[in-house]
Amino acid sequence: MAGEKSEEDTVSEYLGQNPELAQWVDTFRSYCESNKQWVARREFILRNMEAFPTLEHGVPSSSLDRLLSLSMVWANNVFLGCSYPQDVMDKIKEMGDGIVVQDAPVHKTTKDGILGRGKREGEVDSSGKRAKSSTRKSGPHPQAPLEHQPFFNRLYKAVAWKLVSAGGFGPNLDHFEILRSCVESCKETMACVYVPLKDIAGLPAGRTQEGHVCEIRCQTVYIGTGYGRDEAAAKAMASKEALKVFQGRKVTVKICRRRYKGKDVEDLVLLDEQPRSQGFPPALSYPFQDEQLEEASS
Repeated sequence: MAGEKSEEDTVSEYLGQNPELAQWVDTFRSYCESNKQWVARREFILRNMEAFPTLEHGVPSSSLDRLLSLSMVWANNVFLGCSYPQDVMDKIKEMGDGIVVQDAPVHKTTKDGILGRGKREGEVDSSGKRAKSSTRKSGPHPQAPLEHQPFFNRLYKAVAWKLVSAGGFGPNLDHFEILRSCVESCKETMACVYVPLKDIAGLPAGRTQEGHVCEIRCQTVYIGTGYGRDEAAAKAMASKEALKVFQGRKVTVKICRRRYKGKDVEDLVLLDEQPRSQGFPPALSYPFQDEQLEEASS
């Protein structure tokens, strides 16, 4: 009906009346997010702030980290078709209830995973041909490491200076806070994914099933995994492992093979110069499944 405000208009009006909040929230935008993606994720953040009573405007906290992580998970699911453990999917569905994303990608799934994005089932292109699924493997684009490297060069310098001011890398540091503050100083945010240890397939026999696993990514690049008795402990350990990567003379973004849901996949990984005698921990998230669809029409 004419004269009715859209949700985007309502959010924009609200932020216009609260400029300090608007400025603060905009610091959480990822440089690689399109306007559509950011507007939707921003609404997710604003709608769910009240659900985190310890969250305070302008103050870093575990509640804020949790909300931002859930917002990234929600956006990855909506725009990229990423899937997560069922309890996480139920959580983000509940939190995202009522958010309308205009012309959201449609992800058709098969037993082999995501089949299509962007084009709706049966849609035809301008030449009259129906969209076809590409046979190219899912995974990061071959040029992705070069595209991400400049950001991680800046982050490397920020971490180096932060550690110098903190007296060097050590066990008594707040590793997550150091990593978070450095990432935000580079105008970026991290995504933390948590999975109960009992839900991880392929654990060695006799391994405890209690606790959680946390995976940290930044700009879709994997930077660390940690295990702990709860989510906070797992996040702290993942942050510590991530900071270890920054102890060398440089960091490098590379495409590496990892296990995800029992399959080998190509993933973007941040590496140091140290030789690796073991493989990487299994991936808890995989934001590249839609890459196979970029050449969907022919």
